[in-house]
Amino acid sequence: QVQPAESGGGLVQAGDSLRLSCAASGSTFSINAIGWYRQAPGKEREFVAAISQGGSSIYYADSVKERFTISRDNAKNAVYLQMDSLKPEDTAVYYCAGADSAYDLSIGRGVPYWGKGTLVTVSS
Repeated sequence: QVQPAESGGGLVQAGDSLRLSCAASGSTFSINAIGWYRQAPGKEREFVAAISQGGSSIYYADSVKERFTISRDNAKNAVYLQMDSLKPEDTAVYYCAGADSAYDLSIGRGVPYWGKGTLVTVSS
């Protein structure tokens, strides 16, 4: 099994950058696609970005394209979400998730592994 754990959340100002990390225990981390979701107060959880096991397939939500970058380092069992030009509407709890494919993560299908989340607050 894969157990993701997020870190790196915090309070920043609009326009700032922040990098989230997802570290996962479990020997299967390197064969899973990993992605990020977020849930803003009063809203449903939504897909943010996903990356395949080898890094060749990457998906982004339209709302974060050209501002967020997902990457992974399988040697360190880690996935990163670099968030630039942050906006107040990016405020949410960000969750790391694992599934068989990046496409499955992008459409929210069959996502068995979830972290507990890390809070990102962007002030205006």
